[in-house]
Amino acid sequence: MKPPRLDLDAVRRIVRAALEEDLGEAGDLTTTAVVPEALRGTGRLVARSRLAVAGLAVAGEVFAALDETLRFEARIEEGAVAEAGAVLAVVRGAARPILSGERTALNFLGRMCGIATAVRDAVAEIEGTGATVLDTRKTAPGLRILDKYAVAAGGGRNHRRGLYDEVMIKDTHLAVAGPVGAAVRRALAAGHPPAIVTVEVRSEREMEEAIRAGATRILLDNMSPAALRSCVRAAGGRARLEASGGLRPGSLREVAESGVDFLSLGWLTHSSPVADVALEMEAEI
Repeated sequence: MKPPRLDLDAVRRIVRAALEEDLGEAGDLTTTAVVPEALRGTGRLVARSRLAVAGLAVAGEVFAALDETLRFEARIEEGAVAEAGAVLAVVRGAARPILSGERTALNFLGRMCGIATAVRDAVAEIEGTGATVLDTRKTAPGLRILDKYAVAAGGGRNHRRGLYDEVMIKDTHLAVAGPVGAAVRRALAAGHPPAIVTVEVRSEREMEEAIRAGATRILLDNMSPAALRSCVRAAGGRARLEASGGLRPGSLREVAESGVDFLSLGWLTHSSPVADVALEMEAEI
């Protein structure tokens, strides 16, 4: 599965903010003091461990923002698996901007590859069950488009992008605007098509109430595999079912085998380990 196209204007805004955070008003004091202005160099972005690749274009935008004459060349496709020691990309040109962009580029790349790697592991874990791995809105503030891009690069599926594109009736909504059936009917009456309306339930009884009210997508929150199997049988194909709540790679197979359609994992974007990537630098003679 190819990841979606990145909105480069949005990426550039994110990159500018990250560089401003790192460089401040004074710029890179160390590089300016130590590295001659005329010196040219080659930097290699290298995987230090096995990982799924995501974010090379973002790293390229970091270097381009500092010096548009730098030449950035990706050496591996997004979504591909790279072994430890693999060169992911090469950047050539003036040494100063390469060094000044090093940490920012690696911060983006390490986070995005880490998410993509965790997603790939989760997808592999449930292979053959028919279930799909979804992401959530539990992303780093300001980095959602990058986090969700990394999920797609790893083989997962993006759920809603924000509050603006789908309706998700959660327990907090139900606490003030329940019960379940009434909330579902209000969402549908507001003109939202059933396909974009999801309602969170905590029991088979609530699931049945939601389906009878017109819901076609149900989030089964924090249920055991046995409870999930019971809900799948009771739903009988009348709604698509999503398991959620504390799911993470290593404990997904039994959940997927319950017969649910989706597994949503906030862990992927809020707790995936950062991938180990590095910049190896040498001067051009």
